[in-house]
Amino acid sequence: YPEPLEKGILRAHNNVFTYRDGTIRHDSTDLPLTHFIPKEIDVTPEKIVEMGYTEDIYGKPITENTQIIELKIQDIVVSDKCGDYLLRASHFIDELLTKFYHMDSFYNAKTRKDLIGELVVGLAPHTSAGVLGRIVGFTKASGCYAHPYFHSAKRRNCDSDEDAVMLLLDSLLNFGKTYLPSTRGGSMDAPLVLSIRIDPEEIDDESHNIDCMKRIPLEIYHKTEEGGVKPSDVNDLVDNVESRLGTSEQYHGLNYSHPTSSIHAGPKICLYKTLNSMQEKVDHQIGLAEVLRCVDQKGVVEGVLNSHFLPDMAGNIRAFSRQKVRCTNCGEKYRRIPLSGECVCGNDLIFSISKGSVLKYLEISKELTKRYPINPYLVERIELIESSIKSLFESDKSKQSSLDAFF
Repeated sequence: YPEPLEKGILRAHNNVFTYRDGTIRHDSTDLPLTHFIPKEIDVTPEKIVEMGYTEDIYGKPITENTQIIELKIQDIVVSDKCGDYLLRASHFIDELLTKFYHMDSFYNAKTRKDLIGELVVGLAPHTSAGVLGRIVGFTKASGCYAHPYFHSAKRRNCDSDEDAVMLLLDSLLNFGKTYLPSTRGGSMDAPLVLSIRIDPEEIDDESHNIDCMKRIPLEIYHKTEEGGVKPSDVNDLVDNVESRLGTSEQYHGLNYSHPTSSIHAGPKICLYKTLNSMQEKVDHQIGLAEVLRCVDQKGVVEGVLNSHFLPDMAGNIRAFSRQKVRCTNCGEKYRRIPLSGECVCGNDLIFSISKGSVLKYLEISKELTKRYPINPYLVERIELIESSIKSLFESDKSKQSSLDAFF
């Protein structure tokens, strides 16, 4: 059944937008956080105590906004922009409850600070399980700070991924399975189920490698000077999450070895968002590798080609050769172009995959092979892909030549 028209009117009135499943989301870059200072996240000590925090990392009662406090594993710190957007979403939900369902409003929030303590759902793309969280503060950074357990429960590992945050009541009230596409993958990126409790033993074991020490033992530094030593060889010297699994200490006492003056001291927004073209992004990444002594420039270039450019070009060539054509008027799709060359409605047909999507990384890849002495095998793969692209887009008909071409 279609969604009630009134919902669309109320969304427009509050300037919020809906996803295909009926929910309102805000996407933010995942950032890990285990400790915070109240003044960093724009929250008062009184509000922190109200949310169940009782003492700082030194065991002292929370009375000042400068005390260091360990973050609970399902509490999150969202960006100011996310807070403002969720505030408008809360206004929409309250209007929906009062004007459409004829019930009492729920959030009654006037500023984003009124959302502190409210429950939200975190959801990563390509998954169907949301994770229950709670807003405890706000950050100037364009990201979402949360405990490593929280990100891991979403199947993420904080390598520049972006995940969605939505108000819990919005997902319970407005999500609808009937709105999801019936095509393959249509049920992905939708909160079909909700994890209300995080068990560290059940999440990805990558988060079990987090060390919990206030000081890194000197023996570990000595081990780094020895050749052929693997991280697993010094496990007995490290206090990490893995050694705490199954005990109460898996939830608290996760210490840090290097303090920071403020979580806002670094960049406020990911550089990847501010760079417009792929050429700029590649140049910045390789430029960083050139100034870091510990980074192999050749390995970075080969990694970009192997993990991104080559698979993308090969996949787009395959998709272009197998693509359907689509009518510009009625939207009808054809596996093969009709003999008439046009749709049954009489309008033109166009490709569903453009030529530009196939060519977009070719010139960058060729330029990288000239600038760096990369593996000859990769150079040959690029040449083969270029040959395939030429055979796909250039005519094989022989061109008429003058006699000068034979002298």
